[in-house]
Amino acid sequence: MQSLTKPLLALIAGALLSVSAMAADNAPAARASTALPGVKLLAPELDMPGLERKRQVRLYLPPGYATSGKRYPVLYMHDAQNLFDNATSYAGEWKVDETMDALSKSGQLELIVVGIDNGQARRMTELSAWSSPRFGNAEGEQYMDFIVKVVKPLIDKDYRTLPDRANTAVMGSSMGGLISHYAINQYPDVFSKAGVFSPAYWTAMPVYDFVAAKQVPKDARVYMLMGGEEGESMVPDAQRMAALLAKTGHPANNLTFKVVPGAKHNEGFWSGEFREAVLWMFAPKSASMASAKP
Repeated sequence: MQSLTKPLLALIAGALLSVSAMAADNAPAARASTALPGVKLLAPELDMPGLERKRQVRLYLPPGYATSGKRYPVLYMHDAQNLFDNATSYAGEWKVDETMDALSKSGQLELIVVGIDNGQARRMTELSAWSSPRFGNAEGEQYMDFIVKVVKPLIDKDYRTLPDRANTAVMGSSMGGLISHYAINQYPDVFSKAGVFSPAYWTAMPVYDFVAAKQVPKDARVYMLMGGEEGESMVPDAQRMAALLAKTGHPANNLTFKVVPGAKHNEGFWSGEFREAVLWMFAPKSASMASAKP
């Protein structure tokens, strides 16, 4: 019996190795990292109070940060896996680090960018402040409290930031656009600028009543972006929101609403629009007034 056992175990082991090798051969090749030297992972992952989970935060620092001694404005962004690195992205990256490096080198704008990873399976609930039968109980309030009460104080303590609201912005796309719009209304003492890209208003229709009742400060800058081919209700929903903001008396020079014909709901679109949006959001007041679109 013993003489049969060893050959049998060897045969099984060999078969398992062959299967593993075949699986490895058929698996998609790992994508090379495209993150620039200014991008780093914060360690350890941070606890999210009220959500009983941890989250990775990614950080971009301008090229001259180590030697400048300056303090910098800060942009907080969602879906951080898609911001800096093709290796971690879902469907391509925003190239935030490449764009910001270029803007820094041209003397146009220098920012610290803080990216918060999405919760993957929990993304739909974390990035909405409104529960729904389809998507479940909202966790957006806890998620934004995590950014405002945990992430921001840590960044302000450990890095040379300009921590006041005038130098603090929030930006995201799709569900990240929705939670960014929520953020600037819910935390007007923290954020003075919001980049609302392709917002998924259709997932949370109470957002209109929320924006009407809890109006954003008049000096806040809101940059709304939409692609012309993002879905049946996406553009009309965004048009409705832009009209609502105008109706509440939000100054036209502090609101940009842009629809790009033919553009679809993807990272390539958002990457191509990031530069224009961030320059407008952080422009000196007189410059933003001159370039604003009604």
